[in-house]
Amino acid sequence: MAVYTAVSEDHVRELLATMAIGEFESLTGIQGGIENTNYFLNTDQGEFVLTLFERLSHAELPYYLELMRWLAQQGIPVPAPNANQQGQILLTVADKPAAVVDRLQGQPQLQPQAVHCRQMGHWLARMHRAGEGFDGLQPNLRGLPWWNETIPVVMPHLNEAQQQLITQELAFQNHVASLSAYAALPRGPVHADGFRDNVMFDGEVLCGVFDFYFAGNDAWLFDLCVCLNDWCIDLTTGEWDEQRLAAFLQAYQKERPLSAAERSLFNPMLRAAALRFWTSRLWDFHLPREASLLKPHDPTHFERVILQRIQHPVTLSS
Repeated sequence: MAVYTAVSEDHVRELLATMAIGEFESLTGIQGGIENTNYFLNTDQGEFVLTLFERLSHAELPYYLELMRWLAQQGIPVPAPNANQQGQILLTVADKPAAVVDRLQGQPQLQPQAVHCRQMGHWLARMHRAGEGFDGLQPNLRGLPWWNETIPVVMPHLNEAQQQLITQELAFQNHVASLSAYAALPRGPVHADGFRDNVMFDGEVLCGVFDFYFAGNDAWLFDLCVCLNDWCIDLTTGEWDEQRLAAFLQAYQKERPLSAAERSLFNPMLRAAALRFWTSRLWDFHLPREASLLKPHDPTHFERVILQRIQHPVTLSS
């Protein structure tokens, strides 16, 4: 969440005049992240997050916002979008598509323990189950087709060993996508960015998960693996923390047991999840956009993760 578009107090007062969430009190730019412009917006009636979308279009955005509204209605703790007086949750601020969502309470748990992984595993499985009733359809826009388009673009910025690794892994993932087991993977809405810094906790209690703007319809296993590659590893090496991994998987499968196809493709999807974020971090690092408060993530982190996933496959107990 960087700041690409400056938003004035007048912009916000004009917006609030069309809504029923109170009178303006303060607006503060949010540091961190790389995709959209985000501000904490406080009114005399509550605390909110104002997001201006820098890449997503008005045509693409209803999926994300309606998914968040649907999940909130199903009792899944997510930021609920707020509507204007016409009932619209997709808004416009400074000529950009925008949304105002409830601000979650709590703080991110950046050094999660097994108890936090259990909470997140339970939340993710509940979110997948609740999403079965959502009728919106949109592909994961950062899925395999995007990797095939983007990796050639970042390739000139890599050394020879990195080029070989990413080329081989992309070929492997294209092969996996052709398998009958891949076609059999259970699918539905996925968060696709469920990192520890997108989840709020109050002590050991999960308060909610935010930043749904990479969501889409994809394999639930891919979504699970995105989370495992962040919540259950040593960040300096990419190696598994076995206790956290077991806690996350047990909590998830208590709510939604993995299918035979999912179990057979568990390791390939762990690699796919690592490739997705290695690719996007390479893109953001080497081809950045100008923004106030922008801090691109280190792409070498997911290079280490993908090597760990290749060299040390996980055996799921039956």
